[in-house]
Amino acid sequence: MLEKLPDAIGHALQGVRAGLDEIVFNTLGLREGMGTLQVGSLAFADHAPIPSRYTADGDGLSPPLQWTGVPAEAVTLVLLVEDADSPTPNPLVHAIAVGLPSGDGALAEAAFASSGHDGAGLHAGLNSYLQSGWLPPDPPPGHGVHRYAFQLFALDAAPVFSDAPGRDEVIARLREHAIASGLLIGTCERSDGSIRIDGTATAGLAGPVIAS
Repeated sequence: MLEKLPDAIGHALQGVRAGLDEIVFNTLGLREGMGTLQVGSLAFADHAPIPSRYTADGDGLSPPLQWTGVPAEAVTLVLLVEDADSPTPNPLVHAIAVGLPSGDGALAEAAFASSGHDGAGLHAGLNSYLQSGWLPPDPPPGHGVHRYAFQLFALDAAPVFSDAPGRDEVIARLREHAIASGLLIGTCERSDGSIRIDGTATAGLAGPVIAS
């Protein structure tokens, strides 16, 4: 996993990105004719910076989320969070939750397990570090803005998932049962060793740098 990348490598990899076209929301081929879910957060606006509290340079908590527009025929929901700009072939997975109740709803702050926090007992899947929990945004320095895609899917059935499903397993179930989807984008950027929060660069922040 590209830990502790020097700034020079981050700059060199600026053109190497999975791409927004590769997130699950855009690759399922199911959006035409599907319902639209409205996904938001009390912590940040769509396409706005994710506060440091929810990144690797803060408390590393998962942010609060809420959603509306879930169709009446939905049986369950799936949440998938990916980094569209990771320098990897596929977007890096930051969190998966399956078996969420259908209907309009929300996840509180720290609903996912993370370092020092037990979470709210979600049926969580594996992130790209093969952990069942929240992988905080931690982009390489000098790599530019990373877009984190909070993708919510409504399913017309409640498929059986493994104890800790991965991205491929989730995609397979979505292809069979997804009937509506929604997307929220949050951003995070490190500029030459600093992490850019709310549009400003903060110098001197330490910690592992992960291609996330």
